[in-house]
Amino acid sequence: MSETLPDDTRGPTPPACLPSTARALDALLARAQSSSRLPSVVAGIVRDGALVWSGARGRVDGAPPQPATQYRIGSITKTFVAAGVLRAVEDDLVGLDDRVDDHLPELGDSIGHLTVGQLLGQASGLQAETDGPWWERTAGGDFPQLATTLTPASQRHRAGVRFHYSNVGYGVLGELLGRLRGSTWHDVVAQQFLGPLGMTRTTLRPDGPHAPGFAVHPWADAVLPEPEHDGGAMAPAGQLWSTVADLGRWAQVVAGRTDVLRRGTVEAMREPQAVDDTRGAAWSAGYGLGLQLWNEDGRRFAGHSGSMPGFVAMLRVDVETSDAVVAMTNSTTGFGDLPRRLLAAFAEAEPAIAPEWVPREVPADVLELVGPWYWGPTPLVVRATAGGLELSGLGGRARGSRFVRADGGWRGLDEYYAGEPLTVVRAGDGSVSHLDLASFRLTRTPYDPEGDVPGGVHPAGWGPAGR
Repeated sequence: MSETLPDDTRGPTPPACLPSTARALDALLARAQSSSRLPSVVAGIVRDGALVWSGARGRVDGAPPQPATQYRIGSITKTFVAAGVLRAVEDDLVGLDDRVDDHLPELGDSIGHLTVGQLLGQASGLQAETDGPWWERTAGGDFPQLATTLTPASQRHRAGVRFHYSNVGYGVLGELLGRLRGSTWHDVVAQQFLGPLGMTRTTLRPDGPHAPGFAVHPWADAVLPEPEHDGGAMAPAGQLWSTVADLGRWAQVVAGRTDVLRRGTVEAMREPQAVDDTRGAAWSAGYGLGLQLWNEDGRRFAGHSGSMPGFVAMLRVDVETSDAVVAMTNSTTGFGDLPRRLLAAFAEAEPAIAPEWVPREVPADVLELVGPWYWGPTPLVVRATAGGLELSGLGGRARGSRFVRADGGWRGLDEYYAGEPLTVVRAGDGSVSHLDLASFRLTRTPYDPEGDVPGGVHPAGWGPAGR
C-alpha cells in the first residue's frame, strides 16, 4: 500500500505503484533527460494523498538529485499567493470585487481601479513585465519602487476582456496579501500553508541542498550558470524553491483534498476567469483564480507551470481523479510535455478505481423532488447528490446545474443556473405542485395546467395541429 507523502529528510521511499508502471515512468524520465539535455530532472506522481512514484535523473554537484534537493519553482509561486489572498477573502478581509486601491491607496492614480479578482484571474489587462531591466535576472527593489513605475499606460488592455498574463499583477497581489495581514506575503504563506502542510523544504531562497540553474547551449553540450537573486517586490511572481514531496503536498490543495482552503474556494480557483483564445480554436488553456487550467477533449486539469532563468517546473492535477504530477528541472529551456506524458502513462497503466457505492440517508424533502420534471416539453431529471440536488436533461440538450440549500430554498452552483434560486412551490395539501427555477416553471408533466404555467396552457390540451 502507498504511504502518505514522506518528509524529505526520511530519504527515498520505494515506489507504491506497480513495478511495471515505475519502470515505464522511469523510462519516460530518462528519455526526456537525454533528449532535452537536462542537467537534472525530478518528478513525482501523487494519488490519494500519497507520492506513489518519484524519479530523478542527471546530476546535481556530481551526484543524482536526492529527495531533499530543492529546485526553483517559478510561477507556481503564484498559486501560493493566490491561495493566501483567497484565505483573506474567506476571512472577509478583502473582496474579489474590491478595487486594489481600497487596500493599496498609492495605486489610486495608476491602476487602482483594477479589482482583486481581475488581478488573480490574469484578466486585468496589466502589463506582463516590469519597465526596468529583465526582472527575472536582476535583483528587485521594494514595492514603493515598483509602484512608482505603474501608470495608467501600464494597463495594456481593457480589464475583464481578455487573458493577458501579468507577472506585475502578482507583484501587486503579494504586497496586498502582506498588507492585509500586517506581515509579508511569504510569512503569510509560511504560516497558513507551508507549516500546516509540513512543507518544510519550500523556501524563499535556496536552503540546503539545491540544484544550481543552468542554460544549456542550443548547439553544444555545454552549460552556462544562470543568476539567482532576491526579486524583491516581484518575488511573489516566481521566487519560491521546493521539492517533489513538498509540491506533492501542494497538489492536494489544488485537488481540494486538504482543509487549508474551503472546498468552495478551491472550486472557484479552478473556474475559468479568462481563456487563451489567441489561436482562434476551441479553448484548451485558461486561467482561474491563481491557477492555470487545461481543457483536453473535455477533461479538465488545473495547476501551474513555472520558469525562471535556469529552471522549469510543473504542477498538474487531474480535476476528476485528483491524480497529480509534479516535475522540476534546472534547465532554462525545460522538458517540454514530459509532465503530461507522465500523468497520462500512469493513468493508463493504473486507472483510478471508482469509490465504492453505498446507500445513504436522503432527506424526505429531497426525496420528494427527485425524478422526471419538464421545462415546457423538455424532459429533465432531478437527482439527489451528497451535497444537494442535480438537474440535468433527459436526452438531448437541456440546461442544468447543481443546487445547494440556501435561504430556505435552493441555489444553483454552476452552469446556466449558477447563483439562481430554485423554489419548491407546494399545493394546499402540502404536496409539491411545481418548481420555480429563476422564473421558469418545472412541472411533473409537460405544461401541466395545475403548475401555474406563465402564459397559461391552451384549454384544448395536447393533440394534432390545426384542430
